Amino acid sequence: MTSDKNESLMESCIKDISQDVVKIQLDECCQGLSRLIQDQLFLTSMVHALEEEKSFTIKDKCAVASLLTVALHSNLSYLTEVMEVLLKDLMQKSSNTQPKLLLRRTESTVEKLLTNWMSICLYGFLRETVGQHLFLMVSALTQQIAKGPVDCVTEKALYTLNEDWLLWQAQDFSSLKLKVLFAVGTDGEVSEPLEVNALDCDTVEQVKEKILSSFKAKFGFPYNIPLRDVCIEYEKNGLFFPLEEVDASSEVIGEVTMLNTLKHYKVNDGGTIKVLSKKTHPPLSPQGSVKDDENFSGKYFHLIDPDVDEDQTKNPERKKLKLKEVHLTKLLSTKVAVHSFVEKLFRSIWGLTLSRSPFAVKYFFDFLDTQAENMKITDPDVLHIWKTNSLPLRFWINILKNPQFVFDMEKTPHLDGCLSVIAQAFMDSFSLSEMQLGKYAPTNKLLYAKDIPKFKQEVKMYYKQIRDQSPVTPAEFKDFLHEESKKHENEFNEAAALKELYKFIERYFTEIKQKLDENGVPAELKEQLQHVKQSFDGLKSCSWS
Repeated sequence: MTSDKNESLMESCIKDISQDVVKIQLDECCQGLSRLIQDQLFLTSMVHALEEEKSFTIKDKCAVASLLTVALHSNLSYLTEVMEVLLKDLMQKSSNTQPKLLLRRTESTVEKLLTNWMSICLYGFLRETVGQHLFLMVSALTQQIAKGPVDCVTEKALYTLNEDWLLWQAQDFSSLKLKVLFAVGTDGEVSEPLEVNALDCDTVEQVKEKILSSFKAKFGFPYNIPLRDVCIEYEKNGLFFPLEEVDASSEVIGEVTMLNTLKHYKVNDGGTIKVLSKKTHPPLSPQGSVKDDENFSGKYFHLIDPDVDEDQTKNPERKKLKLKEVHLTKLLSTKVAVHSFVEKLFRSIWGLTLSRSPFAVKYFFDFLDTQAENMKITDPDVLHIWKTNSLPLRFWINILKNPQFVFDMEKTPHLDGCLSVIAQAFMDSFSLSEMQLGKYAPTNKLLYAKDIPKFKQEVKMYYKQIRDQSPVTPAEFKDFLHEESKKHENEFNEAAALKELYKFIERYFTEIKQKLDENGVPAELKEQLQHVKQSFDGLKSCSWS
């Protein structure tokens, strides 16, 4: 939720204080500040005071919003009320200029607060409904990519959704089923064989990756030795021979070395591979991964011959369209392979489970409807844009592009490129403008061009169905927020967040006091602020920084 710097501060600020007396004083300071920010007039005045200062950057706004989210997480009902007040103020500012731009970016504290609020309130829906479809889609995409050649140096692949990552040169390859044995101990014992699918054009490193991936898929947990500490051997005529990324037999063209593949080692379909640990079975010629070489892409090649990749950029303009047609055909084959998973994922987001949207979505969309009515906004496009900016483009896009936020998985640059294409199709489904696709249109737009009109109709129906639903009662929503708070009640360090929050109050103390005077807050509230300052000043003289 915060920057790396703020995260490390929040993790360490209490652990570093070893004296019990100081801990007690810090707790007292934090309790005083906690009571202060529980006053809505103080908190909204403080946020407005901070935002009027030019030195209060967008990064600062995001940090304050996240600190408030943590500090008030145990009282989500109150946090929701504060967010609504701040949103109404933001809407009043936007209504006089361009209401369609509201919530389009994250340039205010309340916009980041809304992002955090959506993340908390939709966590259950993501976990129980959308998460499964997201996992299946990413798995299908990863498996499809692995079915064809992937250049180990550039990561370009035959099967991809993104033209920038397309291995456009024709490649001949064969599928192999390998019988993989895992060494147990140091006396030669091996495990039961595990069947692993590979390609004859796979490098030794890629084979290791596929073995470890198959192990995790089969058993549900990762192999106990990391990739860089794994070595593999191939059985030939009853003897095992080491397979290395580069060795004396590697092909060399000029000053560039080709990475060894299964084809290079003449590994056959059904061949036996043994997995060993470099620590218990050190190789005869120890070597780190060639990928550790800072000039890896200059010294080595795999499927793309040296300098051939540059040839694509030298094609005359008239050849580009023909290339695009060839590329689009290749991309379409991958799109078809994963399309049912993409559709199910999208519909799990904008479909209505048991004819009911998540409480938070219904509640917030009704809030937007009410504000539009109060502001005499009659253009339906404005409401559509507000809802789109506040939910799909603020929350779901981030999840679609970053599944590693949800699952214990690695997102490679290539996978990131493919997910960006899917995320773009998702965004286009919420757009009100018609796409004009000519022959020079980007391939990622052409890829989903036939699907977008259908998706757009589904999105409009989704918004209409939510609007037609019976409202969420205040009691229902309060119960919902209370349950969401309880799910994570021991996960956040509220005292650490309050300590970090006070640093902003200290920096802008004079401006906050002036804003409180302008807003005519009761004298006791200003006295409370002064008392909090004295408490923290006393703590500073004791030992915190």
